[in-house]
This record gives sequence, structure tokens and C-alpha cells, in this order.
Amino acid sequence: MRHHDLLIVGAGPVGLALALALKDCGYDIALADARDRLAARRDPRALALSHGSRLTLERLGIWAALNTTPIHTIHVSQQGGLGRTVIDHRDYDQAALGYVVAAGDLAAALGDALEATGIPILENCQVGALAPGVDDVIVNLGGEHSGNMRARLVACAEGGMQDGDPGIVRHDYHQHALITHARAAGGHRNTAYERFTPLGPLALLPNRDGFAIVHTVSPERAARLIALADDDYLVELQRAIGPRLKLTAVEARLRYPLGLRYRKQSVGERCVWLGNAAQTLHPVAGQGFNLALRDVWALVRQLRAAAASDPGAPALLMDYAAGRGLDRHGTIRFTDGLVRLFSNESDLLRHLRGAGLMGLDMLPPLRHFVAKRMMFGARAWP
Repeated sequence: MRHHDLLIVGAGPVGLALALALKDCGYDIALADARDRLAARRDPRALALSHGSRLTLERLGIWAALNTTPIHTIHVSQQGGLGRTVIDHRDYDQAALGYVVAAGDLAAALGDALEATGIPILENCQVGALAPGVDDVIVNLGGEHSGNMRARLVACAEGGMQDGDPGIVRHDYHQHALITHARAAGGHRNTAYERFTPLGPLALLPNRDGFAIVHTVSPERAARLIALADDDYLVELQRAIGPRLKLTAVEARLRYPLGLRYRKQSVGERCVWLGNAAQTLHPVAGQGFNLALRDVWALVRQLRAAAASDPGAPALLMDYAAGRGLDRHGTIRFTDGLVRLFSNESDLLRHLRGAGLMGLDMLPPLRHFVAKRMMFGARAWP
């Protein structure tokens, strides 16, 4: 029976980052992915990377290989109400508040770097039942690598949140996101826009020659909008954005349902859950992948410190979970609170939101608190 110190389930950016960060720590590592090894490279979505995520990707040695678009300014407003705030990178002595990268490009850079290490990826390999014991976990594998494997620690970095699991909290926002790319007159000027509408947030992220769009609406409206011709959808998108910039063209659209799912506990017996296997967040404020990368780096520090001992030891995993509690649950509450506060048509809340946005603009300490959270997470690391 095959045996590894660490089995990473999922060869997307989160799993690849974990393996790459541990490449020189002496662990026997393998990755298993239900898809082929090129699947993650075909991901069309854009990711908003925080400044903290840039620091981690620099440590992994792949930042220079990425084609990123820096975000210098974030403009936040609401549709149908007063109030707006602007966050500028010059106020924080940073080259940028964040960066936008194609998810497929990030996976490619991480995958290329991992291939050079010789760490194996078992592609088209389904991971089934996990049977933890005193010293390791027996992992049932299907697909092209069917059989059993032993691992002292299993890190689940993709999927794994099954319906009916009492350890998982779920909330359906009754929203869908339309994902597309648009161009604007005058270009993007390295400005990101977060526009709150009664149907859900609308994000425009500077990307390539235009904007990566995440347009949140009700499921019924999403069905109508995705069926429109590009020119007709452009009219609807412009109406939601308002007059602050003029869109000139839009590309084809993809559609994703949105909900909140997270594990109450991110560790179990010789198992740790990371990324979408631990929590799936609403895309508002672009926190999901950045939180996942912070989880990865915290786990890496624990595993590096224990390189001569057992990577799946209960004390190690509990220390990791305790250290990540504030940031993890704080980020979940932050994104969930934004969606619930802004995705409604209450006149009272609209006025309160406007006052809040104006307060952010007029009170630098409060604005700095929000900016630091977006750049470094709830614990403002490093």
C-alpha cells in the first residue's frame, strides 16, 4: 500500500500552493485531483489578490511569472442612494491595494513550479472514504489510481462539503453571479469599483484591457440577462453602474449560484480542510482565495516547525485551528454582513448605508481599518 506523510486533495491553486510551500521540508507529499492536471489552468475567472497574498506568492517564488493588474484605487458606492468612499494605495505606502490575475494563469504558474520539484500529482483520481487511525489515515482512491493509500495527514483543498453534514453551516443568498469581461472608454485607470445594488453587489476589477465583471442579481434576473445579446446586456450593466464610467463592449457571460458554506471546525482526525473545502464565501470584497492562502501559510508554518515529528498530530492541528479562528470567522462574518446589509431595498437601510459610506470617506481611521482588513485579513498580517 502506498504511504505518504501528506496527501493533498485538490490540485487547484490552494492545493498547489500548499505543496509548493512544503517542497523542501522533508515530507513525502502527493496530490490527488479528480480532474486532469490542466483543468485548473482552464479556469476563466479573475481573482482579486490582496497585498498579503502577493507577499505569500513572492515567498513561493512565482509572483514574477504572473501577469497581474494592480489596483491603485477602490471606489465604493450604492445604487439609488447617496454616499461613497474611495480608498487609495498612496494612503498606505503600498505599490497597490491588490492585484487582479486570471485564476487559470495562477494555477499554471503554481503548477509549473511544482512540476520542477518532482512532487507527484495523481490526476483523474477520486478520493473517497477517509478512515483515520492512531498513526495515519487509510484513503480510498478511485478512478485511474484506484486502491488504498495511507497518509499521516490529509489536507482537503477542494470540495468535500456534502449535503446533510451537521458540521457545515449553509446559507443560500438567492443570488447568482454573472461573470464577464468589459472594456471602458479611457481604460480602467487601475481603479476597482464595488457598487452595491438592491439585487446584490456589482464588482468591476481592472484586468487586462478592461474590467473583470462580477454582477450579482437574483436567479430569475440572471436567467434573463445571460440570454441577452451582448449589446443589450451592456445597456443593463451600464444602468447598474451609473455614470461614473462608460462601458463600450462586453464579452460572453458565465453564471454561478452564490451561497455561504463553511465548516464549524476546519480540522478533524488527521485531516485539515482548506479553501473551498473549508469555506465558500460570497465574492463580495474578493476575500475567498485570500483567506484560503492565509490558511495555507499558517498551516505551512505549523508543519515546518514540526518537520521532524508527526504532521497529523492532534496538538498540531488544534494549534493551527486556534490560530486561524479570528481571521477565518471574522472574514466569514465580514463578507456575509456586507451582503445582508447592502442587498435589500429598505429605505431606512439605504440612508444608513449612505451615511456609513460618507463616514468612511470622512473618517480616515475607519477607512484605514477597512483597507487594512482587505489587504491583510482580520488579523492584519504579517
